[in-house]
Amino acid sequence: MPPHLRRLLLPVLVALCVIHPRAADQRWSAAKQAGSLLFSNPHGQPVVAYQFEADPASKLPIRTAGYFRDLTTPNGVPVIEVAPPDHKHHRGIFFAWVEMHGLKAADFWGWGQYAPITNREIVNLDVKLGKTTASSVSFTAKNSWNAEGEVLVTESVSSTVSEKMGVRLIDVAYELVPKADIKAARWAFSGFCVRVKKAASIEVHDPNGLVNLPPPSHLKPESDWPDRAWYDFSVTQTNGTKTGVAIINHPKNSATLWHNIPGLGMMNPCVVAPADLLLKKGQKLVLNYRVVAHDGEVPRETLNTLAKEFGAH
Repeated sequence: MPPHLRRLLLPVLVALCVIHPRAADQRWSAAKQAGSLLFSNPHGQPVVAYQFEADPASKLPIRTAGYFRDLTTPNGVPVIEVAPPDHKHHRGIFFAWVEMHGLKAADFWGWGQYAPITNREIVNLDVKLGKTTASSVSFTAKNSWNAEGEVLVTESVSSTVSEKMGVRLIDVAYELVPKADIKAARWAFSGFCVRVKKAASIEVHDPNGLVNLPPPSHLKPESDWPDRAWYDFSVTQTNGTKTGVAIINHPKNSATLWHNIPGLGMMNPCVVAPADLLLKKGQKLVLNYRVVAHDGEVPRETLNTLAKEFGAH
């Protein structure tokens, strides 16, 4: 190579050698703040937070930890909410039973109509950050469901936060182990729930297209919607911006009916809608869910691909 070309190319080669390692070092991150873990992508954009300590400023009717808040789409639009005015016990992305009977009766959902919420709380025992890579970040948490100082259930949470195919993902696995025999009573709603931020309008889609089913009754489990691989709440913001939140249900989860109410922004794949859920002392209940946050129209093919991928694990 002629000397004058070498002189021209040398600065470019040096620049490439410097830039490439920096790009490879970019990772997801997690920062502890105010009793929560805040997860950010490699570009430093906040994606979601896990509240592992009860937040006294949240205005929730019960003292509770163990929920996700502040989920945003890739464009940074917030899509879930905690303690909304119409249902202050709703909390972002959470898991709880509305009526549980065992050593003591308890409502960890926070409704308080059919089981007590006083001196019932979900308390964090431990939280650990897992792998942080260029593509994802993970964590584990251990929580205790307590009633009047008595441990009723130990909850282990494993979660991975990531971005792929133009959407944001939260994969979360719950492992619940009762300290004595318990019954999670049959209800149209209960268990895993995502409270989508209300907006100008919400349409619901599933793998077959637009869903026009009537909203289910909270008193009639049989009115819940049929199980699907996923449902998506397609949200039109007041300024016309379109976003969406989907829940992908793992095929190995217990039998499920969906308590989806677009007018409330409530998505709830409910494993106690088909029947009472009976768990023996020490018996594990494992449930896996994938939450997807996206911008624009419903990415149906993407959701189908993500559901197939999720179900294979």
